[in-house]
Amino acid sequence: MANNHPIYFIHGWGMNRAVWQPTFEQLNKHTNRPLIALDLPGYGNSINQLPTNYNLAEISQQVAAQMQTPGMIIGWSLGGLVAQQIAICQPELVEQLVLVGSTPFFAASDNWPGIQNKVLSNFQQQLKLDYKKTLERFLAIQAMGSADAKQDIKTLKALLLSCEEPNAEALAAGLVILQTADLREKIQQIAAPTYRLYGKLDSLVPKAAISQIEGLHPQSTSYVFDKASHAPFISHADEFCKYLQTLLNG
Repeated sequence: MANNHPIYFIHGWGMNRAVWQPTFEQLNKHTNRPLIALDLPGYGNSINQLPTNYNLAEISQQVAAQMQTPGMIIGWSLGGLVAQQIAICQPELVEQLVLVGSTPFFAASDNWPGIQNKVLSNFQQQLKLDYKKTLERFLAIQAMGSADAKQDIKTLKALLLSCEEPNAEALAAGLVILQTADLREKIQQIAAPTYRLYGKLDSLVPKAAISQIEGLHPQSTSYVFDKASHAPFISHADEFCKYLQTLLNG
């Protein structure tokens, strides 16, 4: 019997549900399963729905509350952190977990490759002064290394601007989550089949982190987009959707 359960998509920091629009256009040609893009608290349709404490546990609960039926969950970047939290705390919702440009811990530390703390701190300072410039810099970092970086940035920016600006409190708190949230000791609890998709040129989730993540979660499957950066579903849309189709087809 065909699986008609939803496929849920969770966007990353600074973005919104519209970032998945190109993916939906391609996937709709190949699956009849409902495709549902969810906004993180403080973004898009959830612009005014902030939890009392904007932390990983609270926002993950709020996102999970929008999932009426178990299904596949696809999380990108910060959205992947949320997806992992849901898989750990509410496993009954997760049939398959697909993590794109994500990790159990984003910040660089001793023996752990990640985003340098000074980069995240600079973003926090810049955010107070100019949201738009800060986001443009973040988009540039996400596309860095991609062969079509300028086009990728243009695409991401256009999708971002199709919804209203995110809540300033959500943006600031999201950066703190990226700096501090650490699921490294918990991801082995994830029971759902898990697929971790990386861009080989990603500077936010460096390729050096892949083997360490595999060591912490050996039951997961890794896939690397050879010439992609942080957003392979934008830069390598065909390859990305083809990979998802293989998962949907079992």
